[in-house]
Amino acid sequence: MFYFFIGLIAFALGAGAGFIVRKQQTEQKNQDMHEKGQLLVQQANTKSQEVLFKAKNEALKIIEDTKHEEEKKRDLLRKQEERLVSKEEALDKKIQDMDNARNDLESKMASARQLREEVQKLHDMQVEELNKISGMSRDEAKAMLLKQVEEMAREDMAMTIKKADKELQEKAKERAKFILADAIQKYAAETATESTATMVNLPSDDMKGRIIGKEGRNINSFEQATGIDVIVDDTPGSIVISGFDLVRRYIAKIALEKLISDGRIHPARIEETVEQTKEEINVMIKELGEKAAFETGVTGLHPNLIKLLGRLKFRTSFGQNVLKHSMEVAMLSANIASDLGADVTVCRKAGLLHDVGKAVDHEIQGHHAIIGRDIAKKFGLPDNVVHAIEAHEGDIQPNSVEAMIVSAANAIANARPGATKDNLDTFIKRQEELENVAKSFEGVQKVFAVQAGNEVRVFVTPQDVDDYAAVKLSHDIARKIERDLQYPGIVKVSVIRETRAEHFAM
Repeated sequence: MFYFFIGLIAFALGAGAGFIVRKQQTEQKNQDMHEKGQLLVQQANTKSQEVLFKAKNEALKIIEDTKHEEEKKRDLLRKQEERLVSKEEALDKKIQDMDNARNDLESKMASARQLREEVQKLHDMQVEELNKISGMSRDEAKAMLLKQVEEMAREDMAMTIKKADKELQEKAKERAKFILADAIQKYAAETATESTATMVNLPSDDMKGRIIGKEGRNINSFEQATGIDVIVDDTPGSIVISGFDLVRRYIAKIALEKLISDGRIHPARIEETVEQTKEEINVMIKELGEKAAFETGVTGLHPNLIKLLGRLKFRTSFGQNVLKHSMEVAMLSANIASDLGADVTVCRKAGLLHDVGKAVDHEIQGHHAIIGRDIAKKFGLPDNVVHAIEAHEGDIQPNSVEAMIVSAANAIANARPGATKDNLDTFIKRQEELENVAKSFEGVQKVFAVQAGNEVRVFVTPQDVDDYAAVKLSHDIARKIERDLQYPGIVKVSVIRETRAEHFAM
């Protein structure tokens, strides 16, 4: 029992102590919360003051901006008002000026009407008086006057047409010269002259005996296989093969060089080498044709036509290589057609193939232009190309611009200096004639024909010819060249007057 009371007292004391501790903790927590609340209130007051300060600043800024904008708008309105007032004043002035001008115009119109009435009265009086004097009515006089005016107009019209036609012909002539000269300058082909004989070099003169063979068997076999004459003479280190057919002559040259290099020369070997060379040359002929077509820009040709084109490499005309000539005509035709607005493709193709008949004209009877026409038809070329081929020599009248262009290009290529044997002498003679024409004038010191005869440079004596006389001299020389000489293209006459002052220091 005693222990019970002691336990009860201990429990009461523990409960009281726990209550006091919890009360103290609660009071401490309340105090902390109160302090935190005050701190939050203080922070809230600080933030509210900052927000309020910012709001006041922004409000003041907005008020200032509004005032500034309002002032700008007032200034703009004031300026617009001033501008409107100025325009209104200008408009009032223009209206006043228009009213004055209208009044002035009405006054002038009234005066003009009055003057016209007076002129009409005078005109009627004159017509009436003329009718009395001439004894003709007004309609009769009008008809006579119209007839006279018509006759005079007809004469003037005829003279005007004649003058215009002359000027047009002169301009067309100058334009044609320019086009031809421009086309020639755009394409400058090399020219080459080949003969009917080819020389083959020998390593030694002993080789001549081996080529001839016993009792001439080798040389006879070679000539029979190639169709070419072999000329063995006393010329050291070489023999000559001769023949009009360039293909056969080229085959003979290559075959003979192979035999000389190989050293085995006998009839069987000769026949084998010639046949082998023929096959190689046939391949080369096709490659030559393809190369020519590629360089001139011509496409769509039949393979057999390509071979015929390549054969022209071994054909000459007046000493001129026909394949090079054909390529030149193709390029010239294309250049002229481009300047004239003609069909460039047709002119290019017809220009390349215009002499294709020469590849077989030694095998087929007839003119090469007609043979070329038949070949073109056989390989299905267009009619305009066929016609240009057959008409390029002028035997058949050209009926298209393209045919005329190909014919002109062919003539240009043939007339190019150095193109043929005969043209070289003609070219030199023309150069001399140009210089002689210029030398015939007084005051000329020396003359040079340059740029293939396209320019004549005339040097004059400065003491005899002044600057004005030099201008007149160039004109007179040009007119005399036009009158006395025949020349392709345009000839430029340049008169050069040089004055030199010299003195010696002693």
